[in-house]
Amino acid sequence: MYVIGTVGLPGSGKGEAATVARERGIPVVTMGDVVRQETADRGLDPSKGHGTVAQALREENGPAAIAERSLPMLEDRLEDHEGVLVDGIRSGTEVDVFEERFGEAFTLVSIEAPFEIRRERVVDRGRDADEDDGGEGLEARDERERGFGMDDAMARADVVVENTESLEAFRSQISEVLDAAAEGSSDEAIEELEVGDAIEDVENAEDAENVEDTEPTLESES
Repeated sequence: MYVIGTVGLPGSGKGEAATVARERGIPVVTMGDVVRQETADRGLDPSKGHGTVAQALREENGPAAIAERSLPMLEDRLEDHEGVLVDGIRSGTEVDVFEERFGEAFTLVSIEAPFEIRRERVVDRGRDADEDDGGEGLEARDERERGFGMDDAMARADVVVENTESLEAFRSQISEVLDAAAEGSSDEAIEELEVGDAIEDVENAEDAENVEDTEPTLESES
């Protein structure tokens, strides 16, 4: 059994990491979806009231409320699968919940990228309302997430993935993390993991393709 948790500021790439996991047959439980469902249940627009409801849930039920709500969902997925990914951890308190429940089978992955890159991604995906439409700007979202304890959670990560290169390189890094967690479950494998190798492998492959494209064939020489 293994459980992978992802933590990162908005636009860092957590959603893409979850997509890679799903493509590999690993079920994903998204903590943001727990909040969005609660937002809808309260008769609010999930694209605008998401942050307000997330804060309300923690104030009403304690800082571990959302993580605790996700535990039955994780345990349900583990009945039929060897591993599961929980997307969107936001505080050290939530990390405590998963570490206490899953122990050494839990691996925390921090996905990180600079502000400007993240802002471009948030605009491109168009999922959440922006400031002009009554939503939050990225700076305000970052401040809110950090208020939950995001920095503490990121500092406790077992693995840090810098999502600043190509999409292909990032997906390769995430695949390495998933493989290490599945094979090691996971301390020894995670300690030996060097996700930066994935970027180098992708770049080498691209260079090889470029060389192949520029090398003359026998036909062109004749």
